[in-house]
Amino acid sequence: MRRGIFGGVGLIVLIILAIAVYLSVFIVSQTQQALVLRFGRVVREVQDPGLYYKLPLVDNVVYVDKRILDLDSPPLEIIASDQKRLVVDAWGRYRIVNPLLFFQSVGGVEVADSRLSTFVNSAVRQVLGEATFIQLVRDERAELMARITARVDREARGLGIEMVDVKIRRADLPEANSQAIYQRMQTEREQEATQIRALGEQQARRIRAEADRTATVIVAEAQKQSEETRGAGEAQRNRELAEAFNADPEFFAFYRSMQAYQAGLGGSDTRWVIGPDSEFFRFFNDPGASATPNVPADAPSPAAADAGNTSPAAAAAPVSPAPEAATGDGITIE
Repeated sequence: MRRGIFGGVGLIVLIILAIAVYLSVFIVSQTQQALVLRFGRVVREVQDPGLYYKLPLVDNVVYVDKRILDLDSPPLEIIASDQKRLVVDAWGRYRIVNPLLFFQSVGGVEVADSRLSTFVNSAVRQVLGEATFIQLVRDERAELMARITARVDREARGLGIEMVDVKIRRADLPEANSQAIYQRMQTEREQEATQIRALGEQQARRIRAEADRTATVIVAEAQKQSEETRGAGEAQRNRELAEAFNADPEFFAFYRSMQAYQAGLGGSDTRWVIGPDSEFFRFFNDPGASATPNVPADAPSPAAADAGNTSPAAAAAPVSPAPEAATGDGITIE
C-alpha cells in the first residue's frame, strides 16, 4: 500500500519536472531571432540559433523573423520634373537587424509593412519628382532606385530595419495620356510611311524614265544599224543584178519576165485589161522570141531600174495602158 502511494507520487513528480523543463527551454531556429520578456520587459536578446533556457511561467519568448521580407507598396501617381504625370508601382525588400528596437518601435511585421510603405511612397515622390520622364524610363533608372533605397534605409534604421532594395515594378503614363501619346506616335509613323512611299514612288518614276530612255536609245541604234545593213544589202543586191545583166542580158530579161509573171498573176483578185500583142506577153506569144525587149534608146536598162528600186514586173516589161485606154480586141486577165 505504501509502495503504491510512493509510486504514484513519484510519477506525479516526474510529470511536474517534465512540464517545468518543457516550460523552461525554447528553441531558436536559423530563420529566427528571439526576445525573452519578463513581465513585458525585455531581459535578453537571442540572435543565434540553438537551445536556450528561461524561467518557466515567468519569462515569455517573442520570435522575430530573420529572413529578408517583401514589401509591396500600392501604386501612386507622381508628377516628374518635366510636368509629366506618371503611375509608379514600387516594391521593396528588407530584413530586421535589431529585434529589440524593432519590437519596441513597431512590435510586429504588419505595422512595420505599413510604416515602410509610407517611407517608400515619400522617397519615391521626392526622388522621382526631381527627375524627368526620360531619366526614369531609360537613362538613370538604376541611379534613381539606388537613391530611393538609401532614403528609405535611413528612415528604416530607426525601426531596427535594414532596407535591402527598392525596385520600380512599373512606371507608366496614365491611361488618358498613354492613349494620346499612342495616337501621336501612330500619326508620326503614318507620316513617315507616307514620306517613304512618296520617295519610293519618285525613285520608281526616275528609274522607269531612265529605262524608257535607254530602251528608246537602244531601239534607235538598232533601227539605225538595221537600216545601214539593209542599205548595204540593197546596194550589194543591185551590184549583183547589174553584174548579172551585163553578163547575159537576154537570160536576165527572161528571168525577170518570169518573176514579173509570177508576181503579177499570182493574186486571186488580179484584174488586168491589156492588149494581146503587148510586150509584156512576148514570151507567151512567141517562146523563141528575142529576150531583149524593144525599148526606146533613151529608156533605162534593167540594171538602172533595179538601182531605182523598181518592181520585178516593171523591170521586165513596160507599164500596161490604163483599162479605159484598151481597144476592143484586148483581153481580160483575172
